[in-house]
Amino acid sequence: MLYFRGCTAREKQTGIQDATEKLLKLARVDYHILDDEMCCGSVLLRTGFEDEAREQINKNTEILKGEKILTSCAGCFKTLKEDYEGLDVIHISQLLDNLIKEGRLNFTKKDLNVTYHDSCHLGRHLNVFDEPRDVIKTAANLVEMENIREDSLCCGAGGGVKSAYPEIADEMAKIRIGQAMGTGCEILVTPCPFCKLNLENDDMEVLDLTEFLVRYGGADESQ
Repeated sequence: MLYFRGCTAREKQTGIQDATEKLLKLARVDYHILDDEMCCGSVLLRTGFEDEAREQINKNTEILKGEKILTSCAGCFKTLKEDYEGLDVIHISQLLDNLIKEGRLNFTKKDLNVTYHDSCHLGRHLNVFDEPRDVIKTAANLVEMENIREDSLCCGAGGGVKSAYPEIADEMAKIRIGQAMGTGCEILVTPCPFCKLNLENDDMEVLDLTEFLVRYGGADESQ
Protein backbone atom coordinates (compact mmCIF):
# COMPACT_ATOMS: atom_id res chain seq x y z
CA MET A 1 0.00 0.00 0.00
CA LEU A 2 1.20 3.51 -0.83
CA TYR A 3 0.50 6.06 1.89
CA PHE A 4 -0.12 9.34 0.03
CA ARG A 5 0.30 11.87 2.82
CA GLY A 6 -0.91 15.02 1.08
CA CYS A 7 0.60 18.50 1.33
CA THR A 8 -1.01 19.55 4.62
CA ALA A 9 -0.18 16.40 6.60
CA ARG A 10 3.26 16.24 5.02
CA GLU A 11 4.26 19.86 5.64
CA LYS A 12 1.97 21.62 8.13
CA GLN A 13 0.18 18.98 10.21
CA THR A 14 2.96 16.42 10.51
CA GLY A 15 1.40 14.91 13.63
CA ILE A 16 -1.23 13.40 11.33
CA GLN A 17 1.40 11.60 9.30
CA ASP A 18 3.07 10.37 12.50
CA ALA A 19 -0.20 9.09 13.95
CA THR A 20 -1.21 7.43 10.69
CA GLU A 21 2.09 5.61 10.37
CA LYS A 22 1.91 4.46 13.99
CA LEU A 23 -1.54 2.95 13.42
CA LEU A 24 -0.43 1.28 10.19
CA LYS A 25 2.52 -0.29 11.99
CA LEU A 26 0.32 -1.45 14.88
CA ALA A 27 -1.98 -3.18 12.41
CA ARG A 28 1.03 -4.59 10.56
CA VAL A 29 0.01 -2.98 7.30
CA ASP A 30 2.75 -3.20 4.67
CA TYR A 31 3.07 0.31 3.26
CA HIS A 32 5.53 2.75 1.75
CA ILE A 33 5.68 6.50 1.10
CA LEU A 34 7.10 8.66 -1.69
CA ASP A 35 10.06 10.78 -0.62
CA ASP A 36 9.39 13.11 -3.56
CA GLU A 37 5.59 13.11 -3.24
CA MET A 38 3.93 15.91 -5.24
CA CYS A 39 0.63 17.71 -4.67
CA CYS A 40 -2.41 15.81 -5.96
CA GLY A 41 -3.61 18.95 -7.77
CA SER A 42 -6.77 19.49 -5.74
CA VAL A 43 -6.13 23.17 -4.97
CA LEU A 44 -5.33 23.91 -8.62
CA LEU A 45 -8.55 22.23 -9.72
CA ARG A 46 -10.77 23.93 -7.14
CA THR A 47 -9.39 27.38 -7.91
CA GLY A 48 -9.76 27.20 -11.68
CA PHE A 49 -6.25 26.33 -12.86
CA GLU A 50 -7.42 23.44 -15.02
CA ASP A 51 -4.42 23.24 -17.38
CA GLU A 52 -1.88 23.31 -14.56
CA ALA A 53 -3.89 20.73 -12.63
CA ARG A 54 -4.05 18.36 -15.61
CA GLU A 55 -0.30 18.62 -16.04
CA GLN A 56 0.14 17.68 -12.38
CA ILE A 57 -2.36 14.85 -12.66
CA ASN A 58 -0.56 13.39 -15.67
CA LYS A 59 2.77 13.41 -13.83
CA ASN A 60 1.29 11.79 -10.73
CA THR A 61 -0.64 9.17 -12.67
CA GLU A 62 2.58 7.69 -14.03
CA ILE A 63 3.83 7.29 -10.46
CA LEU A 64 0.60 6.19 -8.76
CA LYS A 65 -0.92 3.79 -11.27
CA GLY A 66 -0.99 0.19 -10.10
CA GLU A 67 -0.72 1.17 -6.43
CA LYS A 68 -3.26 0.66 -3.65
CA ILE A 69 -3.35 4.25 -2.37
CA LEU A 70 -4.18 5.41 1.16
CA THR A 71 -4.87 9.10 1.84
CA SER A 72 -4.97 11.15 5.03
CA CYS A 73 -6.61 14.10 3.31
CA ALA A 74 -10.26 14.14 2.27
CA GLY A 75 -9.36 16.54 -0.57
CA CYS A 76 -6.66 14.21 -1.88
CA PHE A 77 -9.11 11.31 -1.60
CA LYS A 78 -11.73 13.07 -3.71
CA THR A 79 -9.20 14.24 -6.28
CA LEU A 80 -7.41 10.91 -6.71
CA LYS A 81 -10.71 9.06 -6.83
CA GLU A 82 -12.70 11.34 -9.15
CA ASP A 83 -10.26 13.47 -11.14
CA TYR A 84 -7.71 10.76 -11.91
CA GLU A 85 -8.53 7.65 -13.93
CA GLY A 86 -8.13 4.05 -12.82
CA LEU A 87 -6.61 4.60 -9.36
CA ASP A 88 -7.41 2.35 -6.39
CA VAL A 89 -7.88 4.77 -3.47
CA ILE A 90 -9.06 4.45 0.13
CA HIS A 91 -9.36 7.09 2.86
CA ILE A 92 -7.77 6.42 6.25
CA SER A 93 -11.18 6.41 7.98
CA GLN A 94 -12.33 3.57 5.72
CA LEU A 95 -9.13 1.59 6.24
CA LEU A 96 -9.28 2.02 10.02
CA ASP A 97 -12.88 0.83 10.05
CA ASN A 98 -11.86 -2.27 8.10
CA LEU A 99 -8.86 -2.97 10.34
CA ILE A 100 -10.98 -2.69 13.48
CA LYS A 101 -13.63 -5.04 12.11
CA GLU A 102 -10.92 -7.52 11.12
CA GLY A 103 -9.52 -7.42 14.66
CA ARG A 104 -6.18 -5.98 13.55
CA LEU A 105 -6.64 -2.82 15.62
CA ASN A 106 -8.21 -2.66 19.08
CA PHE A 107 -9.03 0.36 21.16
CA THR A 108 -10.15 0.80 24.75
CA LYS A 109 -13.41 2.72 24.90
CA LYS A 110 -13.34 5.51 27.45
CA ASP A 111 -16.16 7.49 29.02
CA LEU A 112 -15.16 10.44 26.90
CA ASN A 113 -17.49 12.59 24.83
CA VAL A 114 -16.25 13.84 21.47
CA THR A 115 -17.94 15.40 18.48
CA TYR A 116 -17.21 14.92 14.78
CA HIS A 117 -16.95 17.33 11.84
CA ASP A 118 -17.89 15.97 8.40
CA SER A 119 -15.39 17.20 5.82
CA CYS A 120 -17.12 18.44 2.64
CA HIS A 121 -14.96 16.28 0.36
CA LEU A 122 -15.34 13.09 2.39
CA GLY A 123 -18.95 13.58 3.40
CA ARG A 124 -21.24 15.34 0.94
CA HIS A 125 -19.00 14.72 -2.06
CA LEU A 126 -18.21 11.02 -1.51
CA ASN A 127 -20.85 9.87 1.01
CA VAL A 128 -18.38 8.61 3.59
CA PHE A 129 -20.34 9.28 6.76
CA ASP A 130 -20.53 6.08 8.80
CA GLU A 131 -16.97 4.74 8.78
CA PRO A 132 -15.31 7.59 10.74
CA ARG A 133 -18.18 7.62 13.20
CA ASP A 134 -17.91 3.87 13.75
CA VAL A 135 -14.18 4.26 14.36
CA ILE A 136 -14.73 7.01 16.94
CA LYS A 137 -17.32 4.90 18.76
CA THR A 138 -14.73 2.21 19.42
CA ALA A 139 -12.76 4.66 21.59
CA ALA A 140 -15.26 7.23 22.92
CA ASN A 141 -18.86 8.44 23.02
CA LEU A 142 -19.91 10.35 19.92
CA VAL A 143 -22.06 13.43 20.49
CA GLU A 144 -23.35 14.97 17.28
CA MET A 145 -23.48 18.65 16.40
CA GLU A 146 -26.54 20.43 15.02
CA ASN A 147 -25.45 20.20 11.37
CA ILE A 148 -24.08 16.79 10.38
CA ARG A 149 -23.71 14.41 7.46
CA GLU A 150 -25.28 15.89 4.28
CA ASP A 151 -26.19 19.07 6.21
CA SER A 152 -22.76 19.60 7.74
CA LEU A 153 -21.27 23.09 7.64
CA CYS A 154 -18.04 23.69 5.73
CA CYS A 155 -15.02 24.46 7.93
CA GLY A 156 -14.33 27.47 5.70
CA ALA A 157 -10.98 26.43 4.25
CA GLY A 158 -11.88 24.75 0.98
CA GLY A 159 -12.07 26.05 -2.59
CA GLY A 160 -9.26 28.55 -2.07
CA VAL A 161 -11.32 30.54 0.46
CA LYS A 162 -8.67 30.36 3.19
CA SER A 163 -6.05 31.82 0.84
CA ALA A 164 -8.17 34.42 -0.95
CA TYR A 165 -10.64 35.38 1.80
CA PRO A 166 -9.07 34.45 5.17
CA GLU A 167 -11.55 36.57 7.10
CA ILE A 168 -14.46 34.55 5.65
CA ALA A 169 -12.64 31.28 6.42
CA ASP A 170 -12.09 32.40 10.02
CA GLU A 171 -15.74 33.40 10.45
CA MET A 172 -16.98 30.07 9.10
CA ALA A 173 -14.62 28.21 11.42
CA LYS A 174 -15.92 30.18 14.40
CA ILE A 175 -19.50 29.19 13.55
CA ARG A 176 -18.55 25.51 13.32
CA ILE A 177 -16.53 25.63 16.54
CA GLY A 178 -19.53 27.25 18.20
CA GLN A 179 -21.65 24.27 17.18
CA ALA A 180 -19.00 21.89 18.47
CA MET A 181 -18.81 23.65 21.82
CA GLY A 182 -22.59 23.54 22.00
CA THR A 183 -22.38 19.75 22.35
CA GLY A 184 -20.54 20.12 25.66
CA CYS A 185 -17.58 18.15 24.26
CA GLU A 186 -13.97 19.20 24.73
CA ILE A 187 -12.65 17.39 21.65
CA LEU A 188 -13.55 17.87 17.99
CA VAL A 189 -12.45 15.13 15.58
CA THR A 190 -12.11 15.67 11.83
CA PRO A 191 -11.04 13.36 8.97
CA CYS A 192 -9.23 16.07 7.01
CA PRO A 193 -5.91 17.84 7.74
CA PHE A 194 -7.12 20.97 5.96
CA CYS A 195 -10.23 21.11 8.15
CA LYS A 196 -8.10 20.61 11.25
CA LEU A 197 -5.80 23.44 10.18
CA ASN A 198 -8.70 25.88 9.84
CA LEU A 199 -10.68 24.74 12.88
CA GLU A 200 -7.86 24.86 15.42
CA ASN A 201 -8.70 27.29 18.21
CA ASP A 202 -8.03 28.13 21.86
CA ASP A 203 -11.36 26.90 23.22
CA MET A 204 -11.34 23.19 22.39
CA GLU A 205 -8.99 20.49 21.20
CA VAL A 206 -9.20 19.71 17.48
CA LEU A 207 -7.68 16.42 16.32
CA ASP A 208 -7.45 14.39 13.18
CA LEU A 209 -9.10 10.98 13.49
CA THR A 210 -5.70 9.27 13.59
CA GLU A 211 -4.33 11.64 16.25
CA PHE A 212 -7.41 11.05 18.36
CA LEU A 213 -7.00 7.27 18.26
CA VAL A 214 -3.32 7.43 19.16
CA ARG A 215 -3.84 9.94 21.97
CA TYR A 216 -7.07 8.63 23.48
CA GLY A 217 -7.73 5.18 22.01
CA GLY A 218 -5.25 3.25 24.11
CA ALA A 219 -4.14 1.14 21.15
CA ASP A 220 -2.64 -2.15 22.28
CA GLU A 221 0.90 -2.05 20.91
CA SER A 222 1.31 -5.78 21.49
CA GLN A 223 -1.48 -6.73 19.08
